[in-house]
Amino acid sequence: MGDLGAGFGYLVKGQRWVGGRGRQYGFGLLPGLITLVLYVAALVALAFWADDAVAWATPFADTWSTPWPGLLRGFLTVLLWALALLLAVVSFTAVTLLVGQPFYEALSERVDASEGADVPGSGLPLWRELWISARDSVRILVRVAFYGLLLFAAGFLPVVGQTVVPAIGFCVSGFFLAEELTAVALQRRGMEFRERLVLLKSRRLLTLGFGVPLTLCFLVPLVAVFLMPGAVAGATLMARDLTGETAPEPDAVREPDVVPEPDAGGAVGSGGAPGGAVGPGGAPAPATPPHAPSRTW
Repeated sequence: MGDLGAGFGYLVKGQRWVGGRGRQYGFGLLPGLITLVLYVAALVALAFWADDAVAWATPFADTWSTPWPGLLRGFLTVLLWALALLLAVVSFTAVTLLVGQPFYEALSERVDASEGADVPGSGLPLWRELWISARDSVRILVRVAFYGLLLFAAGFLPVVGQTVVPAIGFCVSGFFLAEELTAVALQRRGMEFRERLVLLKSRRLLTLGFGVPLTLCFLVPLVAVFLMPGAVAGATLMARDLTGETAPEPDAVREPDVVPEPDAGGAVGSGGAPGGAVGPGGAPAPATPPHAPSRTW
């Protein structure tokens, strides 16, 4: 269960990382704001055209007596709005990552650089990265839709449908949300979509600890816009953990073996090479170097 707390910890660390770097936070807000404007424009257009679209789709109701056409079309309009909002919630992260690919790529690289290690790069042109991001986003949306249909059907089961199924739904959404966010860092490390899924499944609790709380936060309107920069930063830190790039703890580093100093006659203490040992060609044998400290990956 420790991985659940560790996953949530990466979410908090990401928010702290951007919170302490105002310019990076403002830089990371731009894609979310752009996507928000696009979604608001689409929803405003839907508000103007929803009634006409429903009336056009139900010509058979024109001959019905009052009030049945109004009731049917009112119900379908509400249903259309509900589906539009659901699609907006599900697709917002994918569209934001697609729009903000250059922004989040740069933000993720800066997080890597702040860890004091080499910054991996994909070496791909921008258009290729955008194509891969769009293709993988479609793959995720297809999987989310598939699981959504299964969970919708399971929701009609008594008791289980009202308790277990919603919890499973949040876990599914959280897992794929974490996949979308970690993809920014993992794509730069040359990992394909299926490889990323296998990697995340190998640390499922870590992934859920990161993705589920973020999914719950994203249900609040506009929160996704302000949490996205920190979410990308936290996902990059988690990706480093998943790939074994996290720096080892101080007590995880083995101390170097102690090599006794040679005495005046060139001999060494117990465990060392005998004094006067020579290598090939009669040259004195070099002293055995201490072992380098091992890194824990």
